[in-house]
Amino acid sequence: MPFLLIGVTISTLARWLSPGGQWVRRLPAHPLLGPLTGAALGFALPACECGNVPVARQLLATGAPLATALGFLFAAPVLNPIVVASTWAAFPNQPWLLVARPVGAVLIALVLATLLAHLPEAALLQPALLEERRLVLPLSQVSLLERRSGVIGADPLAAQALAAAPRRTPRAPLAEILGHGSREFIELAALLVFGCVIAALVQTLVPRPWLLAVGGAPTLSILALMLLSLVVSVCSSVDAFLALGFAAQVTPGALLAFLLLGPVIDIKLVGLFGVLLRPRAILLTAVSAVLVVLLIGQWVNLWLL
Repeated sequence: MPFLLIGVTISTLARWLSPGGQWVRRLPAHPLLGPLTGAALGFALPACECGNVPVARQLLATGAPLATALGFLFAAPVLNPIVVASTWAAFPNQPWLLVARPVGAVLIALVLATLLAHLPEAALLQPALLEERRLVLPLSQVSLLERRSGVIGADPLAAQALAAAPRRTPRAPLAEILGHGSREFIELAALLVFGCVIAALVQTLVPRPWLLAVGGAPTLSILALMLLSLVVSVCSSVDAFLALGFAAQVTPGALLAFLLLGPVIDIKLVGLFGVLLRPRAILLTAVSAVLVVLLIGQWVNLWLL
């Protein structure tokens, strides 16, 4: 909950300090540079996966390129100083994890951002977010009808001039911004609590020893730890200490898979992603993330075992 509050605070400050989001729209839209830039923002905006959701939503709402916003959403939970420090503190004798975890997070973000970018925005983003995004995009990218604003039958030359002219969005009153941020925090907190309740029920009903019983098998250990990461919904800032409790019982690839998959998708994140993505996009994200993490874990086991 504190990290969710940090994320909402960051998005609220961004909404007040840069109401038009002009700097956001200057971020690279390149298929490779976009996700890498978004991932690098994790160093400047340290928040766990829960706190990243409101920040990513604000990036998309203010017109950030899809590749950059998605790269931030999926990679920044691992590429922030708090998570890097916690990973080093938990595994000081396994320096390969300090390299493999950030590199794996960037690789996952690149794959997911590339796949989701092939979907039309109308099939990717939730309707409310899509309308906010279209209101700030220039007319050269979004028509007046798509914005649901403007005059039908307006002079094309006038519309072209309006598209080329720089637009300045007035700064909203601080009380209005704070009210918006408070409502956003309450809505996301409700989804977070609901997801945590489901995760707690699963953790209570599914004995953890069942999942760790196959810890020595190269492939089954990865699958078991991936399943564990989906149901044990913890913050990316502390999941390394949780993994420390069973690190000696599982293969290196399974350990890395646990540390990579949880920050990208787990039970509580499915509800939070609902404010950003449509169900089809969430399903594509989950399936793709599982496959990529499984391949990474297999490669690590081949390398270290």
